[in-house]
Amino acid sequence: MDFRLPTAHDPRRRRVQDWLADHPFPSPADLAAAGYVAPGWPRPWGLGADPEHQLIINQELDAAGIDPQAHNPIGIGWAGPTILAAGTDKQRERFLWPLLRGEEFWSQLFSEPGAGSDLASLRTKATRDGDTYIVNGQKVWNTWAERADCGILLARTDPYAPRHLGISYFLCPMRQPGIEVRPIREMTGRAHFTEVFFTDARIPAENMLGVENDGWRLAKLTLGNERVSLSTGGVLWGMGPTTAEVLKRPGEAFGPVGRDAAVQLHIMAEVLRLLGYRILSNQIRGRKLGAEVAVKKLLADRHGQAVMEWMWNRRGSGGLNRDGEDSWGYLFARALTIGGGTTEVLKNIIGEQILGLAKDVPGN
Repeated sequence: MDFRLPTAHDPRRRRVQDWLADHPFPSPADLAAAGYVAPGWPRPWGLGADPEHQLIINQELDAAGIDPQAHNPIGIGWAGPTILAAGTDKQRERFLWPLLRGEEFWSQLFSEPGAGSDLASLRTKATRDGDTYIVNGQKVWNTWAERADCGILLARTDPYAPRHLGISYFLCPMRQPGIEVRPIREMTGRAHFTEVFFTDARIPAENMLGVENDGWRLAKLTLGNERVSLSTGGVLWGMGPTTAEVLKRPGEAFGPVGRDAAVQLHIMAEVLRLLGYRILSNQIRGRKLGAEVAVKKLLADRHGQAVMEWMWNRRGSGGLNRDGEDSWGYLFARALTIGGGTTEVLKNIIGEQILGLAKDVPGN
């Protein structure tokens, strides 16, 4: 990895700082107009910034307490890059600006009750009817579908083709007859996820991304971006320096076992930080991200669960038995090793792409 990252005196950093001085409370539209929502995207939607320039922008926005993608994380992180890669000029113009400005909120409609990790087994059907497709089926574990204007949808368009080859990728308008969204109440007490039912819902044929039956290839592109996003951080994916900060708080009492556990968590947080630098170094060199993303997510998921376990043991069940982020985090952490690629899927990627093991046999 390369630790020679942009310095505090880099002129690109000063430009961002000057812009923030003029826009101390930027709206999503302000950020989109400046190219700061997705600076790595080509102009006019982004700045065509290389990874090093993107790092500078992200560091300065983060220092100002601004998350440029918080208003539309699925749209910007997963849908947008796929539209950029495979969309027509008309699709890019129609969807990307509203997506960047937060005018249209997005959800992901991939998993099904019988097709989660084995996504190629999906059964939701899209049947061509003139200039539209009629969609019937069910999706599950959809984040924020209840508030979404659009969704990235995988549906089977050729029931007779091999299962990976009969799937198409759609940009689905969500606010229409034939789409019912139901919340899934979790043990956290919240409904972060939903299930979506399609009954003769209609999608314009011009909303198909790419060509018919090429959806599996595009789905892999989206899932790759999803794992990069999930592996980069979040309240449960890494503690950074906060473990050490907690140890220094006055009044905090730790026995030898508790201190040892905290040290182990801090070590793993540092490992994840360094692995992040390795991934960043590869991006700066223009290398395509590979299985190292799966390694980071595998480690980060387990670390997130260990952090929550440590907090539970430190505070006791009574300390977490309240409607707060700590309580939610402890309960939601069970989902980390499932969402965005299960532990088993990640191990397959690592085994095949890093260790050179034989590919998994379908059906086994």
